[in-house]
Amino acid sequence: MTRVWQWNRPVTVREVLEDLQQERSIAYTTVMTVMDNLHQKGWVRREAEGRAYRYTAVSTRAAYSAALMNEAWSTSDNPAAALVAFFGMMSAEQREALRDAVRVVQYDGESAADAPAEPHGEPRAEAPAEPPSAPSGEPSPEPSAEPSAPPEAEGRSAEHPRPPGR
Repeated sequence: MTRVWQWNRPVTVREVLEDLQQERSIAYTTVMTVMDNLHQKGWVRREAEGRAYRYTAVSTRAAYSAALMNEAWSTSDNPAAALVAFFGMMSAEQREALRDAVRVVQYDGESAADAPAEPHGEPRAEAPAEPPSAPSGEPSPEPSAEPSAPPEAEGRSAEHPRPPGR
């Protein structure tokens, strides 16, 4: 998935293979099997092109990351405390990115920039009344694990798989 997300265009098994072979030895059939598994699980769409397929990601990497964060947050028995702890782990750059993101998010038709400001001039972000429904599935500690279900995208369910491999 990393290659498909990075290129952000339809890719063939051969293209992924050649890119992976710059880092390690891997067989064409291995890449073909992984791409087919990703298709079967709904992570990628494929279109025939001659005797090969071109694969396209169903969801962006950003949407996948957001779903993972939502899953972790929504499983907490104290979401506010979990967010405070998470924010405390952030670097200054990450906190600035968060501030920028909050500014573009709208709450009940009111943009965060229009919300009452906190003492330091930052817009106040209010937590939703109820946490979003928790997607099922556990994130895998191994980056090479394959997904077990598609991410929330294009009308798909909110079930969330382990992170896909490269």
